[in-house]
Amino acid sequence: MTKCFVCGKSSILVSKALNVCLECIRNEPAKASSYIEEAHSVSRRPFGLPPKPPRDPNGIQCRLCVNECRIPEGGISYCGLRTNINGKLSGVSPEEGKLSWYHDPLPTNCVADWVCPGGCGAGYPEYAYSGGPEYGYKNLAVFFQACSLNCLFCQNWHFREETLTAKKRNVKELVDDVDKETSCICYFGGDPTPQLPFAIRASRLALEQKKNRILRICWESNGTMNRSLLNEMMELSLKSGGCIKFDLKAWNENLNIALTGITNKRTIENFSIVAGRIHERPDPPLLTASTLLVPGYIDEKEIRNISEFIASLDKGIPYSLLGFYPHFRMSDLPVTSKDFALKCKEIAEAAGLKRVRIGNVHLLS
Repeated sequence: MTKCFVCGKSSILVSKALNVCLECIRNEPAKASSYIEEAHSVSRRPFGLPPKPPRDPNGIQCRLCVNECRIPEGGISYCGLRTNINGKLSGVSPEEGKLSWYHDPLPTNCVADWVCPGGCGAGYPEYAYSGGPEYGYKNLAVFFQACSLNCLFCQNWHFREETLTAKKRNVKELVDDVDKETSCICYFGGDPTPQLPFAIRASRLALEQKKNRILRICWESNGTMNRSLLNEMMELSLKSGGCIKFDLKAWNENLNIALTGITNKRTIENFSIVAGRIHERPDPPLLTASTLLVPGYIDEKEIRNISEFIASLDKGIPYSLLGFYPHFRMSDLPVTSKDFALKCKEIAEAAGLKRVRIGNVHLLS
């Protein structure tokens, strides 16, 4: 049982990572803000990452994501990838990045596998090798070792241990691993956002070298990228038969800041932009969404608001509700219950969504 430092309520659904309950985050943001800021600062300190996006008026600005860091001389960006050295940004580039990758036999555990070509044959025969799961083919899973957010429940939090120290890898190394059995490339992490110039460069090279065959470009992202980069992502995915999956962490902005450290305004704007182009290639779906059902923080109201937002854009957008397992700073919370997940599915469908799925079912209690 953890006590909320704002209202005094004690509950197993209040995480020690925040020491603030959902109701106070929503309704008392001014009182909760200092605890939230401290929580994120403490969580980033062991990895040498800035507690918040730098805002030096004399610094160099990076415009790749919603944070738009203004990095001071000798300082680093919020994601930890870029440094201001003698008035110039140094770090990763379109040619070199901090990442790792591996081949994953299809069908794989992609969040969108239930609607994508590799998992179910959507878009066959133009975008898929089979009318069902692509057995015998592989996904090149590309993990980027940095992120534009700071999710306190991060399922892949270990990447932070390598953000500052990982050896950079060349774009050609990645493209050379796209073999004849590779039918899709999926960028995730961390998040691809801070290294999108690299991912876009790699995708173009791979598609050029593997022309006249199926090679889908897919993304799993928090959606915080610059609009111009989003446009390039959409073109690559539309052309290749890939999909863009957005993690919609929360609807309430105060809650999103509490959980991730950053506003969700850019994510919502970008999701709407991609939704505006799904009619250009309905099958396979260009856009999918997911939300992690974090006990105590993502409640029925959040799911209702997110679902109504998605449905207002297109009722056919696939939406995955993901079971939570305790990780990173929120390791003191319970796993998502089956009853709650089923209730959230009912809510999403009542909002008008036609394709709703519960993911990570094996984690549900």
